[in-house]
Amino acid sequence: MAGGNERSMKALKEVWKRAENSLCADCGKPDPDWASSTLGVFICLSCSGIHRNIPSISKVKSLKMDYWDDAQVQFLAKHGNAVTKAMYEAHIPIYYYQPTYNDCQVLREQWIRAKYERKEFTEPGKQLPYSDGVKEGILWKRGRDNGQFLPRKFLLSEREGCLKYFTKQDAKEPKINVKIDVINATFQPEKIGNPNGLQITYLKDNKTRNIFVYHESGKEVVDWFNAIRSVQFHYLKVAFPIASNNEIKNRLTRNFLKEGYMEKTGPKQREAFKKRWFTLDHRRLMYFKDPLDAFAKGEVFVGSGENGYSVQKGLPSGTQGNFSWHYGITIVTPDREYLFTCETEADQLEWIRAFTSVINQAMTPQEYASKCLDAVSFPS
Repeated sequence: MAGGNERSMKALKEVWKRAENSLCADCGKPDPDWASSTLGVFICLSCSGIHRNIPSISKVKSLKMDYWDDAQVQFLAKHGNAVTKAMYEAHIPIYYYQPTYNDCQVLREQWIRAKYERKEFTEPGKQLPYSDGVKEGILWKRGRDNGQFLPRKFLLSEREGCLKYFTKQDAKEPKINVKIDVINATFQPEKIGNPNGLQITYLKDNKTRNIFVYHESGKEVVDWFNAIRSVQFHYLKVAFPIASNNEIKNRLTRNFLKEGYMEKTGPKQREAFKKRWFTLDHRRLMYFKDPLDAFAKGEVFVGSGENGYSVQKGLPSGTQGNFSWHYGITIVTPDREYLFTCETEADQLEWIRAFTSVINQAMTPQEYASKCLDAVSFPS
């Protein structure tokens, strides 16, 4: 606030310290120290960079380093996060994914543009590109065998309750036809190597199949993501009529709890440890030779503590398998122990926290049933 007069500085601080302005208006990050002088919202540094890309809508300034005149301070005082949110977020569909500061750039940017630039949520019943129960278009899909991204036609249908993709534009039969209730979608820009990279997973014969796609347009790929959530939401409303909207919302797409490399050994615990890519998707722990593999090489169910599951720091004494990483983890299940090693202590502690969060949750009847059906385990 260099150069600001004392009165403006005092007034600005008063507005800034209001409880409503203590979190970024767009991603929820604590202690925002930027604001939009045209929208009247308090935002974090990261979101301010997105606002700078839409200068016709938002002009941002630092609350600490920039000068704010009396008129600008009065505008902030009149608006602030609560008033502005009430205007721009008045009619957000229950299924629409509202990103946080932990989410990737494309999700946060399209959320900000949807609110302030396209004004998608200011009117009730507004027709949105992800809300009519059907979406058709081209996504660039990674080939399972050759690793090349090629354009493929995708069709999402609420009426049919499925997602399809076709290898050719004029193909009559889809390559896959996946029921909407077994689909998950999560953004994976770093893993896929594209800022708009989206990982679509689904269960096939109780095994997880991965599809990796992207679109050149950030808006288009986020529209696909929210269209999947919209179709899932309406499908589940019919399937579970007594469930509340929030209960159903919590069953839509989910981010993985943890991903990364660990070393593993086989069931005899004497085999050499091998470096593999692991994904913890709630109670499914999967491992892959490569992060972009279509199928997991093995999966294991991670149950709750009351059902005999636990996680322990380190490896059992006398572990014989050769390993190059020395920060061990032992997952104890009713059937056997699974041994892993991490490259760093930080990785070890993060994995232990992730496993602990799952094990501490009571199992639902559906999870218990899926555990009984799941005969897949880690091979050697």
